[in-house]
Amino acid sequence: MERQRSLVGFVLASVIFWVCLKLSLDLPDPPGRAAPSDAPSADVTLLIWTPPFERDRELPDCQALYEVRGCRLTQDLDAYPEADAVIVHHREVAINVTRLPPEPRPRAQKWIWLNFESPTHTPGLRRFEGVFNLTMTYRTDSDIFLPYGYLIPFPRRPLRPGPLRPALQNPPQRRPRLVAWVISNWSESQARVAFYYQLARHVRVDVFGRAGQALPSEAGGVVQLARRYQFYLALENSQHTDYITEKLWNAVLAGAVPVVLGPPRENYERFLPPEAFIHVDDFPSVRGLARYLLLLRRDPVLLRRHLAWRRSYRVRQPAFWGEHFCSACHAVRKVKGRTSRVTQLADWFWS
Repeated sequence: MERQRSLVGFVLASVIFWVCLKLSLDLPDPPGRAAPSDAPSADVTLLIWTPPFERDRELPDCQALYEVRGCRLTQDLDAYPEADAVIVHHREVAINVTRLPPEPRPRAQKWIWLNFESPTHTPGLRRFEGVFNLTMTYRTDSDIFLPYGYLIPFPRRPLRPGPLRPALQNPPQRRPRLVAWVISNWSESQARVAFYYQLARHVRVDVFGRAGQALPSEAGGVVQLARRYQFYLALENSQHTDYITEKLWNAVLAGAVPVVLGPPRENYERFLPPEAFIHVDDFPSVRGLARYLLLLRRDPVLLRRHLAWRRSYRVRQPAFWGEHFCSACHAVRKVKGRTSRVTQLADWFWS
């Protein structure tokens, strides 16, 4: 009965999740649903004012790659006077606030605050109160919402013609190794490092990255590595609303059961079925969690409960940063000619 209630809860959460995505981006529906109506016809120019992490990138063809029409992307700062919207990546202006676009801005031009770091790693927020018109982050309540990943329900048979991307496959019940963790930013002050020290007292954890063994050079990177393991530690560097990163989705793609440390379980259940992951808060102690992992290792029937959901979904991971630019451009088309200000940016992002 409890499991049925959890599944019903995930179904309801999935509906809300999809509504957020659709309202924010007007994303294409999963196979079997009606296609959305065309977006407004007016074309827009989107200027990338501060390329994320100071890297100029080849800009994508939004229509060819993402079916987003009428978007002109540019990194030419001379296009500022005619740009309908300007994307500003937080890290660059946090380091040097004078790098903001000049004022006064052209009439009805929208400044978009782009940030995919957690609040803990987003300094200087209060300097930007009232500066931006739209937010674009991983948070579901952003003006433009694009998560690190999400599940798309997978029909057993396509209901309309065309290619159908494969659903997640159920992995073998037993894998040669138990627990893996890939970490690049090791800090003794982080909750995830303290958790690792406790877990490693009870089960073997193979650590990879700058703080551990070198990642294998084979194609596929972290996902390929995690395919050798029964469990993968998807431990976030800080715990905040909706901050669920590629660490989780790498585990899902690899068929390893994610052990998660991040926002509360209820937050994860907006993205995944309740049995698709193991939350560290599910246990009164790390020792109890370790015992449960070893129990699953010995009991294929119990382990199957954490894997059986997979055949009903496929994973979608937006591509950094081209897809973000196209999504922002598409969102701007829907509100062309209208503008508002983002007030209390810091209080919202930390909430």
